[in-house]
Amino acid sequence: MKSYRELEVYTESKRLAVEVHKMSLTLPKFELFEEGSQIRRSSKAVTTAIAEGYGRRRYKADFIKHLVYAQSECDETIVHLDFLLETGSWKDEQQYNKLKKEYDALSKRINKFIQWVETNLNDFTKPASGNL
Repeated sequence: MKSYRELEVYTESKRLAVEVHKMSLTLPKFELFEEGSQIRRSSKAVTTAIAEGYGRRRYKADFIKHLVYAQSECDETIVHLDFLLETGSWKDEQQYNKLKKEYDALSKRINKFIQWVETNLNDFTKPASGNL
C-alpha cells in the first residue's frame, strides 16, 4: 500500500465522518456546540488517527497505538449517537440505527486490522541482523 487512502478502514471512517458532520448540522441550535461538536470531533478523529498511524507505520507499535485510538474514537462516536437519540435532541431513529450499525461494524473492522498489523507488519525498529 502506498497511501492510507487505500485502507478500507480509512475510506469507511471518512465517509461516516462526513455523514455524521452533515447530520450534526441538523441538530437543534443548543446542541450544535455541545454534543454536535463532540460527535463531529470524535467521528473525524477516527479517520485522522488512522492516517497518522499509517504515517508512523515504520514503527509497528506506533501504528497499532494510533489504530487503537481510532477504535476508541469510533466507540466514543457511538456513545454520542446514543446521547443524541436518548436526550431527544435527534429524532431520526432510522438514521441513528443505520449509523450505529455502521460504526459498530467499523469498530470491528479496525480491531481486525489491528490484529492483522500485529501479525503481518514487519517492525522496522528492530535492528537488522548482520552488518549495520
